[in-house]
Amino acid sequence: MSPLISRILMIGLCFIPSELIAQTLPLTPNLINFNSSEGETFLIESTARQDYIPLSIQFETQENGAFCGVASMVMVLNALSIPAPKAPEWRKYKRFTQTNIFDNPKTQEVMTKDIVSKQGMTLQQLGQLLASYPIKVDINYGSEVTLKEFRQRLIDNLKQPNNFVLVNYLRSTMGQEKGGHISPVAAYHQQSDRFLILDVSRYKYPPVWVKAEDLWQAINTKDSASGKTRGFVLVSVE
Repeated sequence: MSPLISRILMIGLCFIPSELIAQTLPLTPNLINFNSSEGETFLIESTARQDYIPLSIQFETQENGAFCGVASMVMVLNALSIPAPKAPEWRKYKRFTQTNIFDNPKTQEVMTKDIVSKQGMTLQQLGQLLASYPIKVDINYGSEVTLKEFRQRLIDNLKQPNNFVLVNYLRSTMGQEKGGHISPVAAYHQQSDRFLILDVSRYKYPPVWVKAEDLWQAINTKDSASGKTRGFVLVSVE
């Protein structure tokens, strides 16, 4: 691999300011920090990383503790180049933000910004909110897929352009603090059998490489709000 390609692949490492890296919570040994020599090597060696550059270019930090799903949606919609509304904070420019994503009447029929701010969203609500835009959405519950199926479906997606994966998982199952969370998956490293999660709460945790089995177990946990397991959503253009 040429030095230029390696440099391009590493572009996403710049999206976490050094002061935030220093303040993030410590990782348990089962998780590998992307911002490490080992983490960088995994990305360079990965053959399933089509989502990495588009997602890193559009990276969002969630605006509050309940907006992990919102930030993840904004990243995906911008990466897919879905026609966006005007963003008043940027005058004439159009781009999805964590505010104007709720300006769509179809989106508000599913959930309003105020409701999401108070309670977050379930896997089904995440899928329904995404489906309020002109994209194809495939909701998958953790209880309905084997580890082998989960791994293969994500790998297939990560090898193709113009589609993305959002995972809804229980942090504590992976050795992180507190409850349910949503973030995009950006790459897969075959030799270590790990997926790269671009955590949208970057003030709390850095992007991490997590074992496929650990991530599968984390999505195969019950969400008390819905009574169903968590899971993942596959998103693509129609």
